[in-house]
Parts: sequence; structure tokens; C-alpha cells
Amino acid sequence: MSDGEEAAADGGPEESSFIEYGIDEKPPLLESVFLGFQHYLTMIGATVAIPLALAGAMGMFEAAPGEIGRLIGTFFVVSGIATLAQTVIGNRYPIVQGGTFSMLAPALAIIGVVAAGNPSEPLWEASILELQGAVIIAGLVEVLIGYFGVMGKLKRYMGPIVIAPVIALIGLALFNTPQITNPNFGAPGSGQDWWLLGITLVSIVLFSQYLDKYHRVFRLFPVLIGIAVAWGIAVVLSVTGVYAPGTVSYVDLGSAASASLIQPITPFQWGMPRFTPAFAIGMIAGMLASAIESFGDYHSVARMAGRGAPSSRRIDHGIGMEGLGNTFAGIMGTGNGSTSYTENVGAIGITGVASRYVVQIGAAVMIIVGYFGPVGQLFATIPAPIVGGLYIVMFGQITAVGLSNLKFIDLDSNRNVFIVGLALFAGLAIPAYMGAVGSAAAFQEGLSNVAVIGGILGTTVVANTVFVIGSTGMAVGGIIAFFLDNTIKGSREERGLVEWEMMTEDDADFVPFWQRVTGDDDTPPSRAD
Repeated sequence: MSDGEEAAADGGPEESSFIEYGIDEKPPLLESVFLGFQHYLTMIGATVAIPLALAGAMGMFEAAPGEIGRLIGTFFVVSGIATLAQTVIGNRYPIVQGGTFSMLAPALAIIGVVAAGNPSEPLWEASILELQGAVIIAGLVEVLIGYFGVMGKLKRYMGPIVIAPVIALIGLALFNTPQITNPNFGAPGSGQDWWLLGITLVSIVLFSQYLDKYHRVFRLFPVLIGIAVAWGIAVVLSVTGVYAPGTVSYVDLGSAASASLIQPITPFQWGMPRFTPAFAIGMIAGMLASAIESFGDYHSVARMAGRGAPSSRRIDHGIGMEGLGNTFAGIMGTGNGSTSYTENVGAIGITGVASRYVVQIGAAVMIIVGYFGPVGQLFATIPAPIVGGLYIVMFGQITAVGLSNLKFIDLDSNRNVFIVGLALFAGLAIPAYMGAVGSAAAFQEGLSNVAVIGGILGTTVVANTVFVIGSTGMAVGGIIAFFLDNTIKGSREERGLVEWEMMTEDDADFVPFWQRVTGDDDTPPSRAD
């Protein structure tokens, strides 16, 4: 009897028909290496983009160009270790962990404040030490939120009406990333390369949706093959001079050849962290937005893998472990935190590979890559248009998965339609407004001019917190949907809570790591464990 049939016999959700490898299944080792590598390729854009954004803001390109490769390698190492911890000890879902854009906004704000203070040492050194301290504190706060059960307790008030907009906005909020829209479109030689983006997009769609029926390789590796095709074309056009150095599609293979063979990555490698309360509060706001996104990711993965919605116990362990991942990221000195990667969730939907073992193999590869300079630098040569084509497929898949949760609610109810519509629109509009404002400092200045309450709203702590959360679409949509769904009158059947609770796994189905090791658990582990 298959896993899906066993689940159906037990009254649980039947495993999705497109799933090639379920959560507990272990493909052959060599196949797992390539599948794991594919999972990590989907998030390579974020893993490289975040450290490059931090390096640019901190002036590392001018002051310490040789340290940029080590910063990128640190992101790889932290991602690999945090993923292993989450998949083995945490929520045990096949979710890759890594740097988060939610904590990038407060990080850039912190760098701006440090720069304005004219530090005695180089800006990048002063900034990264401040960032380390802020990330460590935010991580410890998330550990408390997770292991004290805060998110789990809130889960009983979060049904499909809340989950659907949160997951959908994870995808929708990223439609205008630079890799897709390229804000420098009008600049000579730096505009978007729609041909290369289109080749990537068409290749992934072709292999995953049309050719998947003809060969198993196309079904398992559509993302890997699609990126390889586009990347190979970009390399050829770069070598032949069609793509000139400095253009958006140029592949600089020389950068990989000149990278250090082995780069040292150790705890506190930049120095001892500094702890500034105002900076920590801003980073905590970013962490809260990240935790809301992870809450949606957990439900998205469970739904794609055909599993019941995660229990409160599993969610708490997942968030708690993400807090430990954040703390570890601060100790290692990424200048950013660690969270669940949405791109990896989208890859599961496209490839049908939901194996926890595959993700763990990929995590081990990433740790090796982090210390091996040329490989990490080679990943960094993937042109932005290729990443943009990948994002269109990934985030579109995630958006659709989020909206599919609406099938559990009464869509003939005006109440439900109103809440979902408002949450989705506000989750797009408010971050767009924050983007137009430009920075936390500009937002604070505007709030300080508000009559009567400007003195309160215009404080650094309040302004930074509101700006970071308001810049995060899934946080805005989730908060609005949560408030309205729990205050506007509606029956539990109408809100989808009855069917939702029937689908949710029991807390006893999730066996914590220490109980599995010591054998203290009296209940048999579920298939999800």
C-alpha cells in the first residue's frame, strides 16, 4: 500500500498525485544530490542578492572587496547548517533555511544610522558588528516565541481566511523584484534581458508541464535543466562577446577562477558583536514579519505534500528552531537572519520532490560550497534575468497554492469575500506606499509631523517597527485578515474552521527530537515524522 493509500485509510489527507517523492522517502544518493542541488538553485538568487545588497550598503566593494566572497560563503554555510537543524530537530518539514528579505530592510536602516554617526573604523566593520548584535537578540526573542508556544496558541484563531492571503502574498509581493522588473531598464547595457529571462521561463515550463510525461528526468529536474540551458547560452554569448562585461546578462567566469580555494568561515569572524537596543528593536520587527511568512510556508509545504495542516506543536518547534537559526546567523556574522525559503516551497510544487532527505543532502552540499570559494563565486555569476525567470515560475506557484486554501471557506459569503479581498489589496498597496516613502528615516520624519500623536508615532522605535512590518506584504495581509476574521461575526463552518481542524494533524502526531532520541514518546510517530 502506498503512503497516500495509507493516509486515506487512516482518515488523513491523501498524498498529492503529483508528488514524486514524499516527505519520508529517500531517493538514491546520486539522484538526491542533484535533486538537493536543484532545491538550492531555486534560492540562489536570494542567497547571493542579500549579502551583495549588504556589502554595497556597507561600502565593502570599495573598502574590502576581498571579504565579499567570504560574506557570501557565510550565507551558504549558515543556510546549510540551519536547514539540517530544522529538518532533523525542528519541524522536520523539507524547507530550506536561509537569509531573509524581511530582515534586510531593518539591516539597511541600521547601516544608514551607523554611517551617519561617522564611525572611527571602516563603515563595513562598524555596521556588521552592530548587525550581528541586533540579529542575535532578534533570534533569541524568536526562540522564546517558538518554544513558549506563542505561534501555536495563535493558530486556533488562524483559519483558511488568514492563511490564504498570507501564502498568496508571499508570491504576489515579489512580482516586482529587480531580477524581474530591473529598475535600470533605461540605462544603456543594464536594462532587462527579456530574451534570457524568457528562455529560462519557457524552459522550466516546457520541461515541467509538457515534456514531463515523456521522461522521468524532465519531471524531476525541470528547474535544474531550465537554469542550465539559460546559463549555458549566457556563457556562450559572454565568451563570444555578444554580452559585454558590465551588462546584466554577462557571465564573468574569471571571478570564479580567481576566488580563494578555501575561505575561513568561523564564529565571530568579523569581531565581537555590539548590542544597541534601538537597532535590536528594528530587527525584531523584521523577525516578526519573517515568522508570519514562515507560518504560511509551513502550511504551504504541508498542502503541497498532501499532509494535514501543521499542528500547533510542529509550528512552535519550527519557529523556535528558526530563532536558533537567526541567533546562529548573528554569531557567524551574516548581518542578516535565517528563515524558511519560499523559493524552495515553490520548487516542491513544480518538481513534486518533497523529500526531507533530499533537502538535507542539498544542505550538506551548501556547507561544502560555503567553504570552497570558487563554487560559491560561480553561483554568483548566474545572471539576474535567469533568476527573474525562475522567480516568475516559483512565486506564481506559491500564489496559486495560497489561493487554493479558499476552497475550505464559503465563497458565497460576503463576509469572507470582503476579508480576503481587503487583505490581499492592502498587502500589496501598503508595501508599495512604504516603498515610495523610501526608508525608515523618511517614514519617521513624516510621522513626526502628524498632528497630536506625531510625538509618539515619530519615535525611532515606533517608526522603524511600523515601516518594516508595513513593508512586508504577508505581514500586512495576515494581520488584517486575522483581525477581521476574528471580529466580524461568522459561523465556524462559514469560516472553514470546522474542515480546517479536521485536516490539522494532532499535536501527538509530531514527536520532538529529544523524545525520539530518548524513546520517551508513548505514541507511534506519524508518517510525517
